[in-house]
Amino acid sequence: MTVHDPVITKEANTWYLFCTGFGISCYSSTDLITWKKEDPVLAGPPQWATLAVPGYKGHTWAPDISYYNGMYHLYYSVSTFGKNRSAIGLAANKTLDPKSPNFGWTDLGPVVESVPGRDRWNAIGPNLAVDEQGTPWLCFGSFWDGIKLVKLQADAKTPAHPQEWYTLASRTRKTPADTAGNMAVEAPFIFKKSNYYYLFVSWDQCCKGQESTYKVMVCRSQNITGPYTNKNGVDMTRGGGSLLLQGDTENWYATGHSAVYSLEGKDLFICHGYDRKDNGKSKLIIREIVWDEAGWPVLQEEKG
Repeated sequence: MTVHDPVITKEANTWYLFCTGFGISCYSSTDLITWKKEDPVLAGPPQWATLAVPGYKGHTWAPDISYYNGMYHLYYSVSTFGKNRSAIGLAANKTLDPKSPNFGWTDLGPVVESVPGRDRWNAIGPNLAVDEQGTPWLCFGSFWDGIKLVKLQADAKTPAHPQEWYTLASRTRKTPADTAGNMAVEAPFIFKKSNYYYLFVSWDQCCKGQESTYKVMVCRSQNITGPYTNKNGVDMTRGGGSLLLQGDTENWYATGHSAVYSLEGKDLFICHGYDRKDNGKSKLIIREIVWDEAGWPVLQEEKG
């Protein structure tokens, strides 16, 4: 299936997938193999978003879906390519079943915004993470100074006060050959397993089809705020990252923008890859995770 920046969840017997697209694309499935296209989440560009981000016309990036505090929370990215005049919005719903009388998305407006000249980070690529005390945090970021984390109010709609912004991952230019593209870090996702928070990010270039160089890296920390280190103990703020998945010579030019879920007794890894057998089109990848003796994720064979 052709998707970009996929995230999933399950309600009753149905899986729901959300991804980049006009109004936020949505699909449903009962087996994770055959997918039915559903109506987009947003009927049109929210007025607040068109005012906040000049040039945004409804093509909405990199959503994140979570069931929190009795509601489905869908965070999404409002931006234009290559700029950090961006915002993360939030839509909520009681159910994901479009046939339910309780179904209906409510847009709750902006959660975090980045402004050129003020912020050295970019408010896109959101991920809601909840710590052991039940406190919600928002992880996000792309290019610029890297991946940020901020604590949210209990309702998960706005940053908690006093606001404190943590840097979780960053890559800095070390040689003249380094460019913004091959020093990129984005698409964060935090997953709690046993005693660790695992931070998955994507390095290098997305969105270029056959020329993409995307890959998934992982680090971990015993604290949600970090520091996150790789298998060799290198901090992710200093370019640390252990490779989890990258392109190959048979199936994928590149792979990235991942998410990880514990569902029905299994840990599932999803991302998109640029298909070598279909002119570099962006396709859905689903793999099961097992954990090695040291507690690091290992991907099983592809699910679909």
